Amino acid sequence: MKPIGYWLNRTDQALTHYMDGMLGEFGLTRVAWQALNAIRQTEGAKDADVLSTLSANADSATLRAAIDTLLADAWASRPGPDRLALTPEGLKRLADVQARVDAFRELSTAGITPEDYRTAVLVLERITRNLESPSS
Repeated sequence: MKPIGYWLNRTDQALTHYMDGMLGEFGLTRVAWQALNAIRQTEGAKDADVLSTLSANADSATLRAAIDTLLADAWASRPGPDRLALTPEGLKRLADVQARVDAFRELSTAGITPEDYRTAVLVLERITRNLESPSS
């Protein structure tokens, strides 16, 4: 059996590769999709909040490039300095993307019970917390 680190890396690569391909027709990447969701979840989100929320997903330059793409492609706008919001058109387009993401989630969790999925997430969370704790 290969170690957990091997499977974590392979899973992340597979998720990114598949999502980038699937989202490409919408002009998005996995990171841009994550940024869209971070913006959607917080009305008038600050750039710093989006960068902080997604800091584990990508480096700052990649995240800033994703935000720039969302702005350039009218998914998002700036309602104020250093603030982000989805545009009405962005919200509408997001519904089409969401249907694809839902299908992706079904595919990626095929054959996995909700309990097994929850256990996997909890185990990964525990490993992360163990390694990020002050005593490590």
